[in-house]
Amino acid sequence: MSNVFYRSSKSYPVAVRAGGVFIETQDGRSFLDGSSGALVANIGHGRTQVAQAMAAQASRLAFVHGSQFTSDVLEAYASRLAAFLNLPAFRFWAVSGGSEANESAIKLARQYHVERGEPGRFKVITRVPSYHGASLGALAASGMGARREVYAPLIREDAWPKMPKPDPTLSGEEDAERLRAVLEAAGPESVAAFICEPVVGASDAALAPNAGYHARIAAICREYGVLFVADEVMSGMGRCGAPLAVRLGGDVTPDIVVLGKGLAAGYAPLAGLMASPEVYGTVMDGSGAFKHGFTYAGHPVSVAAGLSVLDIVEQEGLVQAARERGAQLLAGLEVLKDRHPQVLAVRGQGLLLGVVLGDPATEQAFARPGLADRVAAAAREEGLLTYPGSGAVDGVRGDHLLLGPPLSITAAEVDLLLERLDRALARTGAAVPG
Repeated sequence: MSNVFYRSSKSYPVAVRAGGVFIETQDGRSFLDGSSGALVANIGHGRTQVAQAMAAQASRLAFVHGSQFTSDVLEAYASRLAAFLNLPAFRFWAVSGGSEANESAIKLARQYHVERGEPGRFKVITRVPSYHGASLGALAASGMGARREVYAPLIREDAWPKMPKPDPTLSGEEDAERLRAVLEAAGPESVAAFICEPVVGASDAALAPNAGYHARIAAICREYGVLFVADEVMSGMGRCGAPLAVRLGGDVTPDIVVLGKGLAAGYAPLAGLMASPEVYGTVMDGSGAFKHGFTYAGHPVSVAAGLSVLDIVEQEGLVQAARERGAQLLAGLEVLKDRHPQVLAVRGQGLLLGVVLGDPATEQAFARPGLADRVAAAAREEGLLTYPGSGAVDGVRGDHLLLGPPLSITAAEVDLLLERLDRALARTGAAVPG
């Protein structure tokens, strides 16, 4: 009997080793990691360089509490990260995961307005669908009905107004203007921030607005005195073929950028946020302290992992690689779309790509979800790991797969991924989910 509290009642294979884009299990199977776990393993598995950097840091300084000390590795990493992201003078707040990072952004936005003498600003506008994390505040910000439903009594819904998801049929500017109506309905003087994923991840696979969207969002936020928060937990750090996905459609600088997943690429728990000089200065010149914190914030060993990962990303040109291999993968997915009628659409940026599944007769989602899970199960049998999801249409309907292999994937490995997905799609077909 196991003493592990598993995430679900399904059976879990035991992973024993991994290298590059492959994970091996105790029973001798090998899987191509087509989703980098949960879009985490950006540099691939088994990088001894990162493990050695972590070991060296642990032997020198494993832990200090962020309320008492900084560390040389944290100072070095914050400087390197700001340069990589082209966010000069921004300040890095380091935590352990994306949920903590978004929770921090929400609290920071609230405290910023209190420090400015506007305590009436507490609402945070987000989109439907969206996913910002599992902690209660981050979950409240999320627009995913299935994950929120059981916890709804704990959420003050009027504090979290929702905006529709991006509409690719609209110009970026028109699409963004829908924020204005939500702001006016909520009462602009009560709104602290607007948070969005520049490229939507788990909740509506790789959905992105048209060019000009984020620039107009930023302008509207400035007009109403609202902070613009870009949730780049999944899309940032080169995943979409740029250091920040929010800048793919124009030169945009949010007030707060939330980061995670690819920061330490799975080698250690690391996430955080970058705060603008205005936001940081308002807090430090006001009360002088961010009224928030976590025990492992700025953990030296995790930060050392992040520094080593950033070395690899820059030295191996993995941001450019994400663009090149992403274009190859997207072109291959277009071929699969023509071969398999249950594939309604393929889309995405860099190596954050989505496959929308549904009824080929109506070209709409099935009334009951389940196809994505069936395809993902067939893919596992073919030796391919994907990231299935549902509910993008109305919280229940809608099936999709998210694909995001390591940025270090080779051209031959992209072809292998496509071959395995092709076989999985052929095996499942387009029957109504049972």
